[in-house]
Amino acid sequence: MPGLTEYLLLSAVLFTIGLYGALVKRNVVVVLMCVEIMLNAVNIAMVAFSRFVVPVELTGQVFAVFIMTVAAAEVALGLAIILALYAHRGTVDTTNIDLMKF
Repeated sequence: MPGLTEYLLLSAVLFTIGLYGALVKRNVVVVLMCVEIMLNAVNIAMVAFSRFVVPVELTGQVFAVFIMTVAAAEVALGLAIILALYAHRGTVDTTNIDLMKF
């Protein structure tokens, strides 16, 4: 059975992959998916700490549910912004989005 170290290592690797993708990629949809990967890495770390440090309380799991709720709202808002941007500019490339005005 994996221990706390393995879960935290997995969380760190996922967060690093998400951070790299969010900083390097130019497609807005890919950047949004990388932010979701980072949020899931935080969820893994919170649940692992909750499971191994304080196994009786469910604080990590409760925070993970809140993070998933915020992530779902973020995806809905992000996709709406991406669709509006594509309808106006015709692209979802971050290098062509220089100003936040239309």
